[in-house]
Amino acid sequence: MSDEPRAPKPPKAVALHWDGQQAPRITASGTGATAEQIRQIAEAHGVPLQQDPVLVEALAQIPVGDEIPRALYVAVAEVLTFVFMLEGIDPRQPTYLPAERPEGKA
Repeated sequence: MSDEPRAPKPPKAVALHWDGQQAPRITASGTGATAEQIRQIAEAHGVPLQQDPVLVEALAQIPVGDEIPRALYVAVAEVLTFVFMLEGIDPRQPTYLPAERPEGKA
Protein backbone atom coordinates (compact mmCIF):
# COMPACT_ATOMS: atom_id res chain seq x y z
CA MET A 1 0.00 0.00 0.00
CA SER A 2 1.43 3.34 -1.01
CA ASP A 3 1.63 6.26 1.39
CA GLU A 4 1.68 8.75 -1.46
CA PRO A 5 -1.37 11.01 -1.48
CA ARG A 6 -3.58 10.59 -4.50
CA ALA A 7 -4.39 13.56 -6.65
CA PRO A 8 -8.06 14.48 -6.30
CA LYS A 9 -10.23 13.36 -9.19
CA PRO A 10 -11.42 16.21 -11.38
CA PRO A 11 -15.08 17.08 -10.75
CA LYS A 12 -17.72 15.63 -13.06
CA ALA A 13 -21.18 16.95 -13.78
CA VAL A 14 -24.13 15.79 -15.85
CA ALA A 15 -27.26 17.79 -16.65
CA LEU A 16 -30.61 16.18 -17.40
CA HIS A 17 -33.80 17.42 -19.01
CA TRP A 18 -37.14 15.70 -18.61
CA ASP A 19 -40.13 16.79 -20.66
CA GLY A 20 -42.57 14.75 -18.58
CA GLN A 21 -43.34 12.45 -21.50
CA GLN A 22 -40.20 10.65 -22.64
CA ALA A 23 -37.26 9.38 -20.63
CA PRO A 24 -34.93 12.12 -19.35
CA ARG A 25 -32.13 13.14 -21.71
CA ILE A 26 -28.54 14.08 -21.07
CA THR A 27 -28.23 17.77 -21.98
CA ALA A 28 -24.66 18.41 -20.79
CA SER A 29 -21.79 16.35 -19.46
CA GLY A 30 -18.24 17.20 -18.58
CA THR A 31 -15.18 16.90 -16.38
CA GLY A 32 -12.98 19.54 -14.78
CA ALA A 33 -13.60 23.07 -16.02
CA THR A 34 -16.59 21.93 -18.09
CA ALA A 35 -18.16 20.34 -14.99
CA GLU A 36 -17.64 23.60 -13.09
CA GLN A 37 -19.34 25.54 -15.92
CA ILE A 38 -22.30 23.14 -15.88
CA ARG A 39 -22.66 23.67 -12.12
CA GLN A 40 -22.31 27.46 -12.39
CA ILE A 41 -24.95 27.67 -15.13
CA ALA A 42 -27.31 25.47 -13.10
CA GLU A 43 -26.81 27.60 -9.99
CA ALA A 44 -27.30 30.83 -11.97
CA HIS A 45 -30.65 29.51 -13.22
CA GLY A 46 -31.80 28.18 -9.85
CA VAL A 47 -31.53 24.55 -10.90
CA PRO A 48 -31.25 22.30 -7.84
CA LEU A 49 -28.04 20.28 -7.64
CA GLN A 50 -27.61 16.82 -6.20
CA GLN A 51 -24.31 15.06 -5.66
CA ASP A 52 -24.20 11.35 -6.41
CA PRO A 53 -20.76 10.33 -7.73
CA VAL A 54 -21.85 6.81 -8.67
CA LEU A 55 -24.84 8.06 -10.68
CA VAL A 56 -22.75 10.79 -12.33
CA GLU A 57 -20.21 8.15 -13.43
CA ALA A 58 -23.01 6.09 -15.00
CA LEU A 59 -24.70 9.08 -16.65
CA ALA A 60 -21.39 10.44 -17.96
CA GLN A 61 -21.11 7.35 -20.19
CA ILE A 62 -24.27 8.35 -22.09
CA PRO A 63 -23.81 10.66 -25.09
CA VAL A 64 -25.27 14.17 -24.81
CA GLY A 65 -28.73 14.20 -26.39
CA ASP A 66 -29.46 10.54 -25.63
CA GLU A 67 -32.21 9.33 -23.32
CA ILE A 68 -31.11 7.62 -20.14
CA PRO A 69 -31.26 3.81 -20.34
CA ARG A 70 -33.93 1.83 -18.49
CA ALA A 71 -31.30 0.54 -16.08
CA LEU A 72 -30.99 4.07 -14.64
CA TYR A 73 -34.71 4.95 -14.45
CA VAL A 74 -35.03 4.31 -10.71
CA ALA A 75 -31.87 6.24 -9.80
CA VAL A 76 -32.89 9.21 -11.96
CA ALA A 77 -36.46 9.06 -10.63
CA GLU A 78 -34.99 9.49 -7.14
CA VAL A 79 -33.16 12.61 -8.33
CA LEU A 80 -36.36 13.98 -9.91
CA THR A 81 -38.24 13.27 -6.67
CA PHE A 82 -35.59 15.24 -4.78
CA VAL A 83 -36.00 18.18 -7.18
CA PHE A 84 -39.80 18.06 -7.06
CA MET A 85 -39.72 18.05 -3.25
CA LEU A 86 -37.34 21.02 -3.11
CA GLU A 87 -39.38 23.01 -5.60
CA GLY A 88 -42.83 22.03 -4.31
CA ILE A 89 -43.72 20.53 -7.68
CA ASP A 90 -46.49 17.99 -8.04
CA PRO A 91 -45.53 15.98 -11.16
CA ARG A 92 -49.05 14.59 -11.40
CA GLN A 93 -50.27 18.03 -12.44
CA PRO A 94 -50.08 18.52 -16.21
CA THR A 95 -48.63 22.04 -15.86
CA TYR A 96 -45.99 21.11 -13.26
CA LEU A 97 -46.74 24.24 -11.28
CA PRO A 98 -45.34 24.43 -7.77
CA ALA A 99 -47.70 22.98 -5.19
CA GLU A 100 -49.12 25.44 -2.70
CA ARG A 101 -46.79 25.90 0.22
CA PRO A 102 -48.08 26.14 3.79
CA GLU A 103 -48.36 29.69 5.13
CA GLY A 104 -45.15 31.05 6.54
CA LYS A 105 -43.01 28.86 4.24
CA ALA A 106 -41.11 30.51 1.41
